[in-house]
Amino acid sequence: MIDRRRVLELWRRLDVTVRDLPLGVLLLVASLLPALRGQGTEVGGLPTRPGDALAGVAAALQCLPLAVRRRWPLVCVALVSLGFAVDQLRGYHLFAGTALPIALISAGSYLERFRRATAVVASVAFAVLSVELYRRGTGESVVEFVAFYLALALAWGIGAWMRSVRAAEAERRGRAAEDARNAERARIARELHDVVTHHVTAMVVQSEAARYLTAAPDRLDATLAAVSDTGRRAITDLRHLLDLLNPDHGTAEPRTPPVGRVLTLVEQTRRAGQPVEFTEEGTPAAATGSSDLVAYRVVQEALTNALKYDHGGRTSVLVRHGEREITV
Repeated sequence: MIDRRRVLELWRRLDVTVRDLPLGVLLLVASLLPALRGQGTEVGGLPTRPGDALAGVAAALQCLPLAVRRRWPLVCVALVSLGFAVDQLRGYHLFAGTALPIALISAGSYLERFRRATAVVASVAFAVLSVELYRRGTGESVVEFVAFYLALALAWGIGAWMRSVRAAEAERRGRAAEDARNAERARIARELHDVVTHHVTAMVVQSEAARYLTAAPDRLDATLAAVSDTGRRAITDLRHLLDLLNPDHGTAEPRTPPVGRVLTLVEQTRRAGQPVEFTEEGTPAAATGSSDLVAYRVVQEALTNALKYDHGGRTSVLVRHGEREITV
């Protein structure tokens, strides 16, 4: 069985000209069918004449340029208008005349430059065509020409409305992307603050304590080792965050600290001279999303404040894992 999504994906990957060509071919084939001969658009009241070689040229001019209606909309509307003029002046009244409003909708939607000039030139060209058809025809009223012009103007207006909707959607997506970038910058800034503040505070406290341990080499060595270990952890955490700024970096470790690292955080704080009692209840869930990171940052901020404002004071950390939440 053919996968519809796969087919649609392959179709979207094709060049836009290739995707637009079948519509023009379909209209051209319909114009050549005997059953639809003389059943197309009729302006001016000229009698319908049998098809000939020039009718085929007029049909091709109106249909095949639809392949470039999105890539080169100005070229498309110019060629289709030329074919339509030949069709009406010769009285073929081909079904291919249906391509004109399609070309106008596409021009109104995709034309980026010379929009106003195109509308003016097209209006003048239609006025000249109308005068010539009125002169050759059987006296069709001016109201009918005006009505047909308004119908074509409506097609252009529909295309312009589609263009404005597309532009508004692109602007909305741009704002959403900018908001997402700003939010990500703010998150990275907060995490940098947490990492730097905690590790640097721990290193300052440990180095201050080392000044009073010169008479106890074993304890001094352990304290300096703790300072070194804290510095390495700071470098590791900073590398995690800075890797986020490099979109080509594919080997970075996961940035979310597992819950088990909370215990490592507690041990590091203890080595800085802070008595910390740690209790963990329940079993961590297999998938917690960003909850692990939030719990880790909460404990990190709290222990940093304990080191800064109550150094040496008794501190307790309780982490409880529920089915849908983590309580700190």
